[in-house]
Amino acid sequence: MCHSVSLQLYRAHRTLPGERIQEQLCQHRDYKPIFINGAPVERVQSFKYLGVHISSDLTWAAHIQVQTKKARQRLYHLRQLRKFRVSPKILRIFYTGAVESILTQNMTAWFGNSCVKDQKALQRVIRTAERCCRIALPPLQDTYTRRCRTRATQILKDPSHPGNKLFQLLQSGRRFRIIRARTERLKKSFYPQAIRA
Repeated sequence: MCHSVSLQLYRAHRTLPGERIQEQLCQHRDYKPIFINGAPVERVQSFKYLGVHISSDLTWAAHIQVQTKKARQRLYHLRQLRKFRVSPKILRIFYTGAVESILTQNMTAWFGNSCVKDQKALQRVIRTAERCCRIALPPLQDTYTRRCRTRATQILKDPSHPGNKLFQLLQSGRRFRIIRARTERLKKSFYPQAIRA
């Protein structure tokens, strides 16, 4: 077993004129088990914590898949209400309480780093709800921006919050200092997004 990521090259069978070389990436990491009170902690692919599914590879695909499935199940009830000829205003209230609340749960934590494919899956649920309600619903990106602003305002009002120090006003007093980030993951996370919003 390798202790770090290594690249191994080997010759493949001759299939076309000339030879080809295939690359095989061998990722073997030897993790030592973690013990808490003498019991080993099990290593899992995904774990649910405070309603958010956290994957071992730090992607949000598992969480978004679960949330999309829950929201689609709730769309059934929205369709039933439409069959009973409920007014669009009541349909909108039901959508906000039953479907949108599922799609946007802890959104400020995961939406910025979600991939485009997952965002499109979430947006498809919203478009389906739009057809059911027969009214325009806000896109997910707008909801995310609004939630970032709201959360940032709450953090600014609470001086004891650990993230309060990350919001530093520039000398003009109108804008905040942008956090320098070297990685895309950090650039797309909550604090830089909230400062830009």
